Amino acid sequence: MRLFKSLKSVALATCFAAISTSASFAQEMTLKLGHLANEQNAWHLAAVKFGEELSALTDGRIAVEVFPNESLGKEIDLINGMQLGTVDMTITGESLQNWAPLAALLAVPYAYKSLDHMDEVASGEIGDDIRDQIIANAQIRPIAFFARGPRNLTSQRPIASPADLNGMKMRVPNVPLFVDVWSALGAAPTPMAFSEVFTSLQSGVIEGQENPLALIRSATFNEVQGYVNLTEHVRSWIYLTIAESTWQELSAEDQEAVMKAAAVAQEYERGLLLTSLAEDRDYLEGKGMEFVEVDGAAFQAAAKEAVLANVSDEIRPIVEGLFSE
Repeated sequence: MRLFKSLKSVALATCFAAISTSASFAQEMTLKLGHLANEQNAWHLAAVKFGEELSALTDGRIAVEVFPNESLGKEIDLINGMQLGTVDMTITGESLQNWAPLAALLAVPYAYKSLDHMDEVASGEIGDDIRDQIIANAQIRPIAFFARGPRNLTSQRPIASPADLNGMKMRVPNVPLFVDVWSALGAAPTPMAFSEVFTSLQSGVIEGQENPLALIRSATFNEVQGYVNLTEHVRSWIYLTIAESTWQELSAEDQEAVMKAAAVAQEYERGLLLTSLAEDRDYLEGKGMEFVEVDGAAFQAAAKEAVLANVSDEIRPIVEGLFSE
């Protein structure tokens, strides 16, 4: 009996070893994908989805290992790593303008009137030009894009038009473009670290701030603000990217699989975003915040000159065209 059990154990061990060896032969490449978001973020979930799809499409020959929370490095570190060949993939956006000036178009205030308009630009001729410049200058290839939730203004009174701002003190990121745009709109913008915003709203040092709904919710601004004014002043997107050196190692068949998996991940992330936007609005309304429809055309018109003054000569004609669409 002992001999039988021993032989059975050896057989099982041999079987498992064969399976392991077979799997190791099947898997030819593991792509390292690092990004800054946490495990609950839609970008991370979409990155995992990309890996699952690519593995399925290549019968397990190509795996994707996803590293969230900057565990492989900060965004610029990851970009540099991709250029050096130590990282295969990341999720990045307007930071790429350090190499490709056209990447500044990913987040221009009031350039995109709706999510559909932004999609048309990102997937159209302008988007192609941005992609090509990123590939040529940064040696990084965008393969899909994820939309970010639009930024909205919160306040203690309804703001339906620029005239309603009337010098309202509000926090903005320490970015000249943001300061100049909100000044042109009639507010009194104050650059401030995000960590200081809640207490500054609570004490009345500032009267408002602007951020996507998800951040308004997670920062519990509903406790110190009564209104979400749907300015949607910044619509933007971010790219799922692969190092050009890694891309060139792939066969044409595997490149096609990567693009198919990326398309699935893009669609998946969009569904997560739309669900999140609806859930965040329901939550904030449930906490007593009132959502205010605004005169978007009036805001855009008032912001136009400040936006154009802050963009580079290379993208200014494109931005002018977007404003006139």
